[in-house]
Amino acid sequence: MGVMRFQVHPHEVVQDWPEWESAYLTGLDGRVFPTRNELAGNLLRCTRHTSDSGKLHVAWPVPGFGRPVLSTASLREFDSEYLLALELARGKISELRDQTFQWEFAGMAISQEYRAQLGEAFASFSRASACRDDAVESSRLAHQAIIEACTAAQMLGRSYTEQRENSRRLSSTHPPALLGCELDPSACQGSLHTDFFDAFTAASVPASWSRIEPVEGSYAWDAIDELVECSQQSRRVVRAGPLVDFAPGGLPDWLAPWTADFDNLQSFICDFVETAVNRYAGRIRMWEVSARANTGGGLSLTEEQRLALTARTLEAAQRSDTEAQFFIRVEHPWGEYQSQGGYRISPLQFVDALIRSRIGLSGVNLEIAIGCSPRGDRHRDLLAFSRLIDQWSLLGVQLHVTLALPSSSAPDPQASTTPTPQRPLLGSDWDEATQAAWAADYVSLLLAKPHITGVFWCHFHDGAPHRNPNAGIVRADGTPKPLLKVFQSMQHIEATPPGSDSHRLDGDGTWVEG
Repeated sequence: MGVMRFQVHPHEVVQDWPEWESAYLTGLDGRVFPTRNELAGNLLRCTRHTSDSGKLHVAWPVPGFGRPVLSTASLREFDSEYLLALELARGKISELRDQTFQWEFAGMAISQEYRAQLGEAFASFSRASACRDDAVESSRLAHQAIIEACTAAQMLGRSYTEQRENSRRLSSTHPPALLGCELDPSACQGSLHTDFFDAFTAASVPASWSRIEPVEGSYAWDAIDELVECSQQSRRVVRAGPLVDFAPGGLPDWLAPWTADFDNLQSFICDFVETAVNRYAGRIRMWEVSARANTGGGLSLTEEQRLALTARTLEAAQRSDTEAQFFIRVEHPWGEYQSQGGYRISPLQFVDALIRSRIGLSGVNLEIAIGCSPRGDRHRDLLAFSRLIDQWSLLGVQLHVTLALPSSSAPDPQASTTPTPQRPLLGSDWDEATQAAWAADYVSLLLAKPHITGVFWCHFHDGAPHRNPNAGIVRADGTPKPLLKVFQSMQHIEATPPGSDSHRLDGDGTWVEG
C-alpha cells in the first residue's frame, strides 16, 4: 500500500475545494491508479495499492483560469509531506519546458514574450522553493508561479495553433479536417439549414439502436433517412452512429433479459449492426459502430464482455460494407475514471487491443464533455489537449474529437443526463460568451493537429433531445448562440502573410511536429 501526503495552503482553498475527492495518481507510464483520498484539516492523503513513484492530478483553483486539472512532477513516496502548491507549480513548469523544447525542435518559433512569461513563473517558483520551511509563504509564491505558468501555457498553445494554421494555409486551401456537428431535424429546414451547412463540412447523424428499435423487431428508420438525405443534398460528409452505446440507458430496454445469455446477446447486437450498415451501404461511408465501451454501465456488462462485443460489432460492420470506414467512440480519454477502481484496461489499451486484432477499425472518436455532470470531464488547458492527441496519435489510426461545453447553468429539460452542469470550471460562469471563447481556442487547436481528421460538436439545437445540458449551438427558442459564428468563421479564415513575425516556416513552407 502506497501513501502520498500533501499540505494544502492557503486555508481559503481548503474551504472551497470539493475537487480533492477526484484527485488521482498515475505511474511513469501514465497508468491511472485506483486512488483513495482523505482530507483532514489541510492535509490531503492519497492512497493506492503500489509504492512506485507517481504524479498527482487534481483540479486546482487558478484565478483567471478557473479550476483546471494540474499535475505534479513524478514524486517518490517518503515520510514527510509535500507542499501541494509547490509541487503543482513544479509540474506545470516542467511540462512547459518539455513542450517548448519539442515544438522548437520541430521548427516552431518561440516568442520572446512567452520566454519572459515562463521566466517569471520560474522566478516565482524559485522563491517558493527557497522558503519551503515556511509552508504558508512558500505556497503563496507557488500559487503565483502557477498563475504565471498557466498564462505562459495559454500563450504557447495559441502560438502553436496560429503557426500550424498559417503553415497549412500557405500550402493548401482546403480545411485540414472535417468540422461537423450532430444533425437534428431543425437544421434541415428554414434559416437554420443555412446556418448549419454554412458552418460545417460534415454532419453526424444520430443512429442509436435504442431509438431505431425501441421494440424488438420493430424498426424506425424514417428519421435517419431524412437526416441522411438532408446532408447529402447539401453535399456534406455523413458520419452515422453510434449504433451501439454501452453507457447506462444506451441499449434497448428489451435487451435486458438477455444479459445473462452472452452468446445470444452478442448475436442480437451483431444482427442489428449488420442490418443498419447493409441498409445504408453506398450511402453512408463513415460509421460510429459503438460508443463508451471503455467505461460501460449499460446492462452491467463486464470490461471483458464490452471489449469482446466491440470487436464482434466491428467484424459485423466490416462484413456488411467493406468500403466504409468504422470508428468507435471513447469516453473520458484521459482515463481518470480508472481512479475509482473496477477497471483494468486504460482507454488507450482498450483501443490498442482492437487494432492489434486487425478487425477493420478505421479510427477513434474521443468524446470530451467539459463540465457536463455526472459523466463529464474536468477542464484542462490547451497543452493538455495537445499532449492527449499526441498520445493517441501513436495508435496510427484516424482521430476524431467530439466536444461539449455548456453555455448556461439553467435547468435543461431536453438533456438526457442531468438538468444542470457542474460548477463553473473556466474562470467565469457558464455563459454563451465563455462557450464561444473556449471553442475558438480548443477547436482551432484540434484542427491544427496533423493527426486529427475530424472535430465535431456534441449537438446543434438545445430544443431537441440531447445528452449534454445547454451545450448546443442554437438556443431552445431557435436563435443562434455566439458559438455559431465561431464555427462559421473557421470556414473563412485567411492566412497571415508570409514574412509575418507571428510564424516561422522551414524551407518548403511548412513545419511538421517531431
